[in-house]
Amino acid sequence: MTAPDPSIGVAFARVAASAPEAVAVRCGECVLSYAQLDARANQLAHYLLRRGLRREAPVAVVNDHSAALVISLLAIIKAGGCYLGLDGRQPADRIAELLAVAGVGFVLTDGCEPLVPDGLAEWLSVSALDLSAEPSTDPGIAILPEQLAYLGFTSGSTGVPKAAMIPHRAVLRLVKDTNFVTVGQDDVFLQLAPVAFDASTLEIWAPLLNGATLVLPSESPDDIAAIAELVRANDVTVLWLTAGLFHQFCNAGLPGLSGLRCLMAGGDVLSVSSVNRVLAELPRVALINGYGPTENTTFTCCYPITDEQSGRVPIGVPITGTSVRLLDEDRRPVADGQPGELCTGGLGLARGYLGRPGLTADRFVPDPFAPTPGGRLYRTGDLVRRRSDGMLDFLGRLDDQVKIRGFRVEVGEVEVVLRGLAEIKDAAVTVQQSRFGRRLVGFAVVDEGACASPTTVRRSLAQRLPDYAVPSRVVLLAEMPLNRNGKIDRSALASRCGRDRPAGLSSVHQPPCTEFEQLVAETWELLLDLDGVGVDDDFFELGGNSLIATAIVSELTDVLGIQLRARHLYEHSTVAELAGLLAALHEAQLATGARMTAAATGPLS
Repeated sequence: MTAPDPSIGVAFARVAASAPEAVAVRCGECVLSYAQLDARANQLAHYLLRRGLRREAPVAVVNDHSAALVISLLAIIKAGGCYLGLDGRQPADRIAELLAVAGVGFVLTDGCEPLVPDGLAEWLSVSALDLSAEPSTDPGIAILPEQLAYLGFTSGSTGVPKAAMIPHRAVLRLVKDTNFVTVGQDDVFLQLAPVAFDASTLEIWAPLLNGATLVLPSESPDDIAAIAELVRANDVTVLWLTAGLFHQFCNAGLPGLSGLRCLMAGGDVLSVSSVNRVLAELPRVALINGYGPTENTTFTCCYPITDEQSGRVPIGVPITGTSVRLLDEDRRPVADGQPGELCTGGLGLARGYLGRPGLTADRFVPDPFAPTPGGRLYRTGDLVRRRSDGMLDFLGRLDDQVKIRGFRVEVGEVEVVLRGLAEIKDAAVTVQQSRFGRRLVGFAVVDEGACASPTTVRRSLAQRLPDYAVPSRVVLLAEMPLNRNGKIDRSALASRCGRDRPAGLSSVHQPPCTEFEQLVAETWELLLDLDGVGVDDDFFELGGNSLIATAIVSELTDVLGIQLRARHLYEHSTVAELAGLLAALHEAQLATGARMTAAATGPLS
């Protein structure tokens, strides 16, 4: 049995030696064989070493759409440094912050002008460098499995970005001899993820360390049709899609994907209807749900999906070289079927966070169950349960818990239930602040032709969730807004939540006519944050709850000076019914006042 490769560079050199003429990289008209890629990366590695690059020193790369990207990454690895992928479209202040946190000395680009002020780092255009005098042989730097391969920045809860330190062994565990996908020399991968996003780790190194071909778009594809054309034109066989892109492809009819051998998707919860559509329409394509945090190198668990799904799509079982524990708040194992925090260890684990020892100690903890001393676990903060068949179900985030009307709600759990509805293709749930505290708002993309409306979706959720966990409003979208990394842009969802009266109500809209109907409708509109409330609209169908009911009763009592109780709203839940009650109470109050006046002015007064 061959000993495992100690580093990415050694693994690549082995492939390049065995198939030097095979195509390694294709980007537009540029095609590089393994031998050519190896030679050019070696020359750049020698240049970086001559410029003083030290072991594990970070070098930033801003080259998403050029063969220079791959040359740069491989050169940094061969020279013993570690790379930091940057998104050139981020604000200059953000880029400057990342460079400063990482302590970057060089930034490799392909002609990109410096994006930050001079002096923060030296910007080098790889295509403009004269490397002809540099040796094309491997620099021969000995690299151990624990040495850093790259830095992966993730957002921090304090607003300060944190850099996970990913070693060579973690990348090799992801792409070599895995149990979730087999990569052969005939495979073609398409790199869609920005190099700043950890999915690019899989997209780049899986083909290059297994003798396959990596295709880079010469420019960023800006829609589904452009991605589909890249897949078709390059005979792509293995494709990774974020959950957001996956759902968009399903919504568009899965264009261009029939030639795939393997489709991997993840980064967020996959909708049941989209998964089932792929199974039905692309039966020859292997579909895999991939789950994992940056701190455990792209994938922790995978689930090859072969059967029609219902309820929720599992995240599967740990991939090769990975251990998983489900622990309670006291770090004790939970029983099967019970929710627990997913804590993961093994070869994919990051060394910690760069320059953040306190945060590292908090998130990377000793593994009391490790077979040998020194084992560690990363606390993902994800709530998971193990099913009777051994598969893991993702339930949501531990830090996504909020109190709604005094009840603790797991937002991720609500989102999973929403995505599990048969008519829903993609979904997200956000927490918004209202005058009555936090409220849940659901956003959903529904199947074309489905008879779904915001109201019917809320009714379906009410059959599966306690009333306090049902979103007070559901907004239907043509598609989910996505950010640069292909994930749902939750900050953009707030602008999609208007004040329109929900569609699909059990009542036909009739405007208020009487004075009391007008008063009730205007009060509901104010406190429900809606426009166009009709006389036959039901308070609870509109998203009303006990807190808002109390406020409405208080408001109407103050305006009319009558004794109204919350139970009156529950018993008269439409505008017309409540207005009729108010009119009767008001009439009775006037009659009582008249009798009292008559009595006060009678013969005995």
